Formats: sequence, C-alpha cells, structure tokens
Amino acid sequence: MKSTIQDIMNRRSCREFQPKQITDDELNLILEAGTYAPTGMGAQSPIIVVVQDIGTIKKLSNLNAAVMGNAEIDPFYGAPTVVVVLADKGRTTYLEDGSLVLGNMMHAANALGVGSCWIHRAKEVFESQEGKALLAQWGITGDYVGIGHCILGYAAGTSEAKPRKENYIYRV
Repeated sequence: MKSTIQDIMNRRSCREFQPKQITDDELNLILEAGTYAPTGMGAQSPIIVVVQDIGTIKKLSNLNAAVMGNAEIDPFYGAPTVVVVLADKGRTTYLEDGSLVLGNMMHAANALGVGSCWIHRAKEVFESQEGKALLAQWGITGDYVGIGHCILGYAAGTSEAKPRKENYIYRV
C-alpha cells in the first residue's frame, strides 16, 4: 500500500519524451488499470482508444492545436502513444467516469516508469466534423464525448513537484 501512495505523490506530467515506443506489456497494464476506474453505478461509460500510428497521432495533434488556435505547436509533445478517453454522454456521470479512467492510467504509467500527461480539448476535437469522421473510421458509434487524451512515453527528463498550496485541506 505504501508504494501506491508514493506512486501517487511522485507522479508528474511529462512534456518531453524519448523517441522510443513503450512496450506492449506496459501499455496493456496501463489500459487495464484504466478499465478498473470507478464509474457511476458501475456502468463503465468510458471507452479507450489507443493510437500509436504516427500519421493518426499527427492528425489528432493538428486537430487539438487548431482548437487552441496555434497550429505551430504539438500539444502531444512528441509522445509515441496517445490514448483517447471518450464517455457515453447518456450517463450523468460520464465526465467523472472518464476523468477517473485517465487518472488511473496516469498513476499506472508512473508506477511502471512510463511518463504521461493529460491533454485537454478532446471534447472539442471530437465534436468537430474531422473528429466525428475519425470516430466513424474507428467504428465508434453512439453519443460519445471526448474527455481527454493521455499521452504516454518514456520521459526525456524529470521534474519536481510544486509545493502544495496553503489551505488545500479544510477539516470540519
């Protein structure tokens, strides 16, 4: 149990990656951890899409950058794996469900020595015509909304935790 707490406290967002792909074993464990996230009423509203194809990652990166209004950047920081989490909008807890999936995957990645970062704008990307076309191409049907992207890869550097703010916790 102590190592779980340490993994949570030591996890950092990674924004600089080595050009080496993570192993299938690592990826499978990270994905499985995501599937064990709690969901409202146990409905398991999220779905997880793994993208390791360079062309598709580039397309997703361009769509994400367009939402930001800055086509000159790579919002995925060159990560070799992008995991998209979507959730069924018909569930009242879809946002929380998908967020917990992303959190579980990031903690699992850290425990395995894999860098990760949550990248926003999945909602806007998959509301666009291009994003809807990707979902159709991938065979995803239903009323799914983008929750976030989890980028994965081996970190090219390390970072320290920022000090925790005062008054973070109130006891009543």
